[in-house]
Amino acid sequence: MKNKLIIPILLAGTLFVSCKEEIKQRNIEVNYPETAKKPVTDTIFETAVVDNYRWLEDDRSKETENWVKAENAVTFDYLSKIPYREQLKERLSELWNYEKVGTPFIEGNYTYFRKNDGLQNQSVIYRKKGDAEPEVFLDPNTFSEDATTSLGSLSFSKDGKTLAYSISEGGSDWRKIIIMDAESKIIKEDTLVDVKFSGISWYKNEGFYYSSYDKPKGSELSAKTDQHKLYYHKLGTSQKNDAVIFGEIPSEKHRYVGGYLTEDDKYLVITASTSTSGNKLFIKDLSKSNSKLVTVINDVKSDTYIAESRGSKLYLVTNLNAPNKKVVTVDASNPSPENWKDFIPETENVLSLNSGAGYFFAEYMVDAVSKVLQYDFDGKLIREVKLPGVGSSGGFGGKTDAKELYFSFTNYNTPNSSYKFNPKDGTYTSYWKPSIAFNSNEYESKQVFYTSKDGTKVPMIITHKKGVELNGKNPTILYGYGGFNISLTPSFSIANAIWMEQGGIYAVPNLRGGGEYGKKWHDAGTQLKKQNVFDDFIAAAEYLIAEKYTSSDFLAIRGGSNGGLLVGATMTQRPDLMKVALPAVGVLDMLRYHTFTAGAGWAYDYGTANDSKEMFDYLKGYSPVHNVKKGTKYPATMVTTGDHDDRVVPAHSFKFAAELQDKQAGENPVLIRIETNAGHGAGTPVAKTIEQYSDIFGFTLYNMGFDQLPNPPKEKIKS
Repeated sequence: MKNKLIIPILLAGTLFVSCKEEIKQRNIEVNYPETAKKPVTDTIFETAVVDNYRWLEDDRSKETENWVKAENAVTFDYLSKIPYREQLKERLSELWNYEKVGTPFIEGNYTYFRKNDGLQNQSVIYRKKGDAEPEVFLDPNTFSEDATTSLGSLSFSKDGKTLAYSISEGGSDWRKIIIMDAESKIIKEDTLVDVKFSGISWYKNEGFYYSSYDKPKGSELSAKTDQHKLYYHKLGTSQKNDAVIFGEIPSEKHRYVGGYLTEDDKYLVITASTSTSGNKLFIKDLSKSNSKLVTVINDVKSDTYIAESRGSKLYLVTNLNAPNKKVVTVDASNPSPENWKDFIPETENVLSLNSGAGYFFAEYMVDAVSKVLQYDFDGKLIREVKLPGVGSSGGFGGKTDAKELYFSFTNYNTPNSSYKFNPKDGTYTSYWKPSIAFNSNEYESKQVFYTSKDGTKVPMIITHKKGVELNGKNPTILYGYGGFNISLTPSFSIANAIWMEQGGIYAVPNLRGGGEYGKKWHDAGTQLKKQNVFDDFIAAAEYLIAEKYTSSDFLAIRGGSNGGLLVGATMTQRPDLMKVALPAVGVLDMLRYHTFTAGAGWAYDYGTANDSKEMFDYLKGYSPVHNVKKGTKYPATMVTTGDHDDRVVPAHSFKFAAELQDKQAGENPVLIRIETNAGHGAGTPVAKTIEQYSDIFGFTLYNMGFDQLPNPPKEKIKS
């Protein structure tokens, strides 16, 4: 599928040995800044809700700015006293420093690919013609002095001669689009500004479609945005003259709108959504002048998109009456669901689809592990593609006339590698494998199935050094997400490799709310069933403890965004269960999340406090900000966020940290680490990422009682 609608959503082992058999209390003194209480009372369904820290929602105020500086001063003073923080940073830098090459793609006369020499803050786009040596085509490291301006999407005109690419400044979701002559690398016209949640889809060589909102009044980082519009930009014209294609009139008002072209440029496909699940679908025949918009689906009860077309025959991927998705065909002249015919029927495993070289590639998740089947355009099964191992694959996409395709493969202890695939005979050869100072053979992954509170079986993959002793004393990170139909499939992480290199265990359960088992699995963790997600996570922790992988004294829980909510809810419901909590860029105020930026689009998963008294009571019952209890001993906590996060605004994290600092009993520290000039995570410079992980791992180990690294790097011999 090309230019799909973009909707944001949200490793014989060395054992850890502490200086003492018992976990000892840390001795770094923490003096938290004074956080003023300025009560604001909301009455929702006749219930008064007091918000003492509403003032921290104002991201433009001097008072909030001063609070951020004061909290960071305390946090970084604490972190600076962890004795092995610099050792972690050095080892992360050392292991990170290997060449990384992305899978190539062909545009015009060139083959393009991304490459990072090792510690470059942003990956560089290279290209080569034929067998010539590659040249630098686009270097995002030159976009800004501090490397916080990153490259978003790339899209070439049909002939490959013109490029439109988006950039993000300071991690913001607001983007700019720059248009460049691909041959000369000269910028062609004025930059497009104020673009958000958008693909870039070319119509021939004439112009492209993109999406955005009107710039909000007030703060562009937190003000609500809920009327998305699809625009067409014709090359050589001013952005102010760009035509609105969809989303201008009241009947077309939706929170997310996207548009893309079928490969033959015949059909413009428009998707429209009010939430992150479910979409309406329309097509417009561009081969006919003044053609009308044709409705394919006029409700948001399914996730459906057009993957390919052949003449007037459309190939759609849908979960309408097929929770695990299937592929159907229909004629564009009458494309409504009653005329659909099954092409690749639904199976017991979740389907995702790619196409290239005249074939479809159906990737299935079998207990979160990839299986790939190749079909022709008549629906005939050609073969199962035998992958290099058990893990996650990606790719197999390309143009219809492509002679070869590329795919990637990874798992928790195997770095991402790419392969060149021959679609005619199903053979493939290694295209690129990393040279990294990490021996995958020393590590192992095991998938287990544990039982959640209500009897549901939940899979979890546990990865660690071979030979680890199950004595209940292994520092363990339990990582989860559990929402928005997102699937956590095996993938390699340099940071996690460092954790496991030190003897740590890394465990990832596939919680309800995710997409690993289709729409039913997703729906089982939404709205009035959201507690299932937290119960699944708690049960995963209890399994690890019962099986003696770890114990509460050596367990850390971690998650970001919706996973930050997961950590916040789990630590407030079961503060006894873990030693360390690491909520990152979390959705933590469940009564007000829908009032910021595009937050209202998450209502499919969460519901809102305005929906009903039942929904309000349910949200209030688990909302982390509203469930911090005075006098409770919470685990050592480091909240992390970015001051430019306009996806999950940092006020969530600010208010949660303030509540914890005010009400914490005992001596476990509660810190907030606020990255400045940074957003929700995408495009974060490598240098900042390394600093973040050295702080996260340092904080975690130190609060588990370790005065030195269990497996310290060997001293380098000085010449």
